[in-house]
Amino acid sequence: MDVTFHRTSIYPILNVLRMAVSFIVFLAPLPTFYNIYKKKSTEGYQSIPYVVALCSAMILIYYVHLKGDLVYVIIINAIGVFIETIYIVFYIFYAPKKAKVQTIKLLLLFVVVGYGGVFLVAQFLLKGAIRTTIVGWISIAFSVCTFVAPLGIMRKVIKTKNVEYMPFLLSLFLTLSAVLWFIYGFTKKNVVIYAPNILGFTFGVVQMVLYVVYKNKKESNVTKEQKLSEVLQNHVIILEDGKKLTQLTQEQIIDIWKLGTLIYSEKLNASAAEVDNNRLNIQTN
Repeated sequence: MDVTFHRTSIYPILNVLRMAVSFIVFLAPLPTFYNIYKKKSTEGYQSIPYVVALCSAMILIYYVHLKGDLVYVIIINAIGVFIETIYIVFYIFYAPKKAKVQTIKLLLLFVVVGYGGVFLVAQFLLKGAIRTTIVGWISIAFSVCTFVAPLGIMRKVIKTKNVEYMPFLLSLFLTLSAVLWFIYGFTKKNVVIYAPNILGFTFGVVQMVLYVVYKNKKESNVTKEQKLSEVLQNHVIILEDGKKLTQLTQEQIIDIWKLGTLIYSEKLNASAAEVDNNRLNIQTN
């Protein structure tokens, strides 16, 4: 009796927590879109995670409609469809022409061809349990794509050693959400719900580790840029004809610093190569 009471009392709490965390996951990209709004550009950001998430949520809703008895999944994914649609419209509005075209192509591929094809084939060519099973496995595939979509961003973080485009909160809540939905799917004995969240948990942990590893490097670069900006802004550059150089903006100063660092690095590499060549010639002689 005590075990039964304990289970029945904790399930509503887990349901509320699961819904709340999932809602926060959908809202986690808000800082990203605020940056897009401030810059009036989507440069550096990709739309594919939002397109894949939209398609995945739509297919999962259709699966649950066929399966039944998973009302919480329908509710949260309906909210997700609405929010992801807003994100995509916002992205297209501020994206440059090339990114706009690419996003529209992705929408046609995933939503029109992907979801539309699944719906038409399942609805008119498949029947009964086989229809639910096939749609379920397709839903797993798209759910996996949702978790795999950030791989491009993770690769960019490793390459640039910059975590600007991979917010920590998003990774944290993705991981927590994966754990909660895994528990839900496991208790319902529904592989379509719990299987993809194993991968979601794994990628979420990897993203958080990357953030911790590269966060300090980003802060170090920002500090150097700020110090250089302050130094240059406190000095007036005089040209040969006695005219003062137009005051530079902080962005221009940072660009000059990065260019100087690049040139210095190339010269250093060239000097090292020359030393190696001289050493080789001496050994040969």
